[in-house]
Amino acid sequence: MTDTIANNIPDSRGTNAYRADPVLADLMEIYLPQDSLSRILPELDSMGALVGDRLEDLALAADHNPPVFQPRDRTGARAEKIVKHPAYQQLESIAFGRFGLAAMSHRPGVFDAPDKTHPVAKYGLTYLFVQAEFGLCCPVSMTDSLTRTLMKFGDPALVNRFFDRLTSQDMDTLFQGAMFMTEQAAGSDVGEIETVARQEDGEWRLTGDKWFCSNPDAALAMVLARPDGDGAARSGTKGLSLFLLPRHLPDGSLNSYRILRLKDKMGTRSMASGEIALEGATAYLVGEAGAGFKQMTDMINMSRLANGVRSAGLMRRAVAEALFIARHRQAFGGRLIDKPLMRRQLAKMLVPAEQGRSMVLHTARVLHAADAGDAEAYKVLRILTPLVKFRTCRDARKVAGDAMEVRGGCGYIEEFSDARVLRDAHLGSIWEGTSNIIALDVLRAARRAGALDALADYLRARLVECEAGLADEIASFMERAVALTRTVAETAAEVDARRAASALYCATSAVVMAWEAAQLPQQAGADRAMLARMVLRHRLTAQDPLAPTEAEPDSLSGLLDRAGRDANNAAEVQR
Repeated sequence: MTDTIANNIPDSRGTNAYRADPVLADLMEIYLPQDSLSRILPELDSMGALVGDRLEDLALAADHNPPVFQPRDRTGARAEKIVKHPAYQQLESIAFGRFGLAAMSHRPGVFDAPDKTHPVAKYGLTYLFVQAEFGLCCPVSMTDSLTRTLMKFGDPALVNRFFDRLTSQDMDTLFQGAMFMTEQAAGSDVGEIETVARQEDGEWRLTGDKWFCSNPDAALAMVLARPDGDGAARSGTKGLSLFLLPRHLPDGSLNSYRILRLKDKMGTRSMASGEIALEGATAYLVGEAGAGFKQMTDMINMSRLANGVRSAGLMRRAVAEALFIARHRQAFGGRLIDKPLMRRQLAKMLVPAEQGRSMVLHTARVLHAADAGDAEAYKVLRILTPLVKFRTCRDARKVAGDAMEVRGGCGYIEEFSDARVLRDAHLGSIWEGTSNIIALDVLRAARRAGALDALADYLRARLVECEAGLADEIASFMERAVALTRTVAETAAEVDARRAASALYCATSAVVMAWEAAQLPQQAGADRAMLARMVLRHRLTAQDPLAPTEAEPDSLSGLLDRAGRDANNAAEVQR
């Protein structure tokens, strides 16, 4: 008996996820200004080193050892403590502390930056981090978006009270954030929220049940509730107000709400989700009374964009693993990647993964312009956000499943991360709105916010910057997708909402990829142009299911070769 197997299962362990992904470095070059780029590139390399080694081990350990709820201490006193595995705590320290992912959008100082970090840099780091760990990205995102919403709408005194702790990189002083919105009667239909807010002795008190609360022991949570006594606002979203709910009161005692239990979830097992009973809990009004839903929408939209980033990152992890296996696994007398059917499968995974990457990075570019005061960019962002949330999350489920199949039976066991990635990928289509809700939000943006016209104008301007021949190929698809979305929105043809959203997403991604191609060096630009054409051919053109498949282009093998490399973890891995 021997311990050495001649053709063992390929294992990418030790691969620097950033160095193995040359496309990410290329795209950072065109999406980030030079000062931001020079500061963030070493951090991307450090994150890539961790993702391929230490973070992978921590994520697997945290997934296998989910948090445990302790309602009382050993004396019988109320404790409501969520005990997190040490591996999860180390992940928290890396995400919140080492990289400041929840702080960098709100203050200078992260990586010694003299100003706030560009959103493309933040999402680039998140895109890498999620390739190892998905669950923790929820608390990171909620802390980030809660801080943004508080700063945007909160009273200055309230902001000043909590800002330093929300943006701390010291785990002993950090306040994590959460969002408690879902109720049994009010999931997607937020207007049915029943939680009541009453003023008592000059303070707001919240009473009600929240049914799905991720990060339930967070120091601060944003909560929607209905002020009592407002007869004109007993139902619907217009009567809702937004509140900031502290876990502990100023004297250090627990606030008057209970964690009832933790959820037993299909995925994101590393991170706690639970049920909350509000029993006259003290809370602070955020912004204008009665405008809570509109204010909360800002937080939800940032969470939706982050959700798209995470789904794009999961797709990249899946594709990278599949490419690695296909290059190193021998079967039927040769490498898997040399088999035509495998190359076709890899290409069908690569296209949506690259669409997702381009869409989230470009949306981050638009977000930066919108936050700088560009009114048209804000309109474009309004429709790009649900587009990204809708399609990347749906695509991630299939890409993750196909990647598991490339590894074969070993992909189905929990020693590798394929099963975990697949379980986590399914959450994206539910978190912050199901696919139906998000597709309808695309139509709502098109109909009410002038966002569709703004997006169409924006895409036409990007096509002018593209290679003329490719721009001409894409233009007709883009105009037809815009026309379909407009018709569906204006006629309220709800049944076509998902089809219209998918068409608009794919057409937009083709434009974005063509724009990227025009900015990139020769070979990288040619690869991006090829991907844009693949989107047109395979995702926007009707296929005859009874017709033979056309021969693959000679350039496909080169595209797959350049989509990932076997980059050893040359960077120092922190242990």
